[in-house]
Amino acid sequence: MTPRPVRALTALLIATAVATLVVELLNFWYAPDHGVGFAVRTGWALVRTLGWLILIAQVRRSRATAKPLGLILAMTTLFAVGRLIVPTSGRPALPGLISFGVLTVLCVTVVTLLYRHPGIDAHLVNQPRRPVLTREGLSFREAPPGDPWVLTARLASFSYSPLMLVPALVAVGTLRHRLEWTFAVILWILAGIAVSYAALLCAFFLGRGSHRARTTLVGVTLAVLAFDLPLCAVLLGLDGLIRDGAPLVVAAGLTLYALRRTARPRTCTTAS
Repeated sequence: MTPRPVRALTALLIATAVATLVVELLNFWYAPDHGVGFAVRTGWALVRTLGWLILIAQVRRSRATAKPLGLILAMTTLFAVGRLIVPTSGRPALPGLISFGVLTVLCVTVVTLLYRHPGIDAHLVNQPRRPVLTREGLSFREAPPGDPWVLTARLASFSYSPLMLVPALVAVGTLRHRLEWTFAVILWILAGIAVSYAALLCAFFLGRGSHRARTTLVGVTLAVLAFDLPLCAVLLGLDGLIRDGAPLVVAAGLTLYALRRTARPRTCTTAS
């Protein structure tokens, strides 16, 4: 039988997913301008709603990945929805602000339960399954318990690509008046796609305790910030830098902090 705290957390996650969708609909209703930037950011916010359904499935399967996934999902959801509430000019609509306040309380409560409740902590113990090739053939086995901060760094780095692609696609709508930036925007989109592969490779080797993968992921994180933030400032202005650059800075900060907290590789410990 599912423990009562887990049932309560599942109900809270469903309420958070519904609240996210309601806030997005309110933003669409009250937004004075439905331009390209608003459409791209609204689409990204809707994708985040699907992420809550994945998190619910993770909790029901007692997956340890639910903790970092919930933290990153709550963080990026608040940024994704929050940048829709603030218009380019004027004051935000009161219903949108109230709904965002409710969503903030729900997200904070979800993260608190995931990381602070002992019953939920005891429930989320199953590790993801990995493909293993044996004499009997290919099978999927549960991975051994690992450092939770490694898992957090891996999942946080996966958000780099969409957080780069969203402002890049928003910038596409501004090229009519400054065609000289077309190549930069194309390069921005290609870099956002390339980062997804770089993060995937780093995450693969990071999960196996590679010190070089940690160093590489730090370099990728710094390169992403150095590449993305100036383009946000130049092509989208201060408003775009805050709306689209701030979520990337938070994701990068979480990745770097998690990498700092990761345990040292066993090979290094043994050698010392």
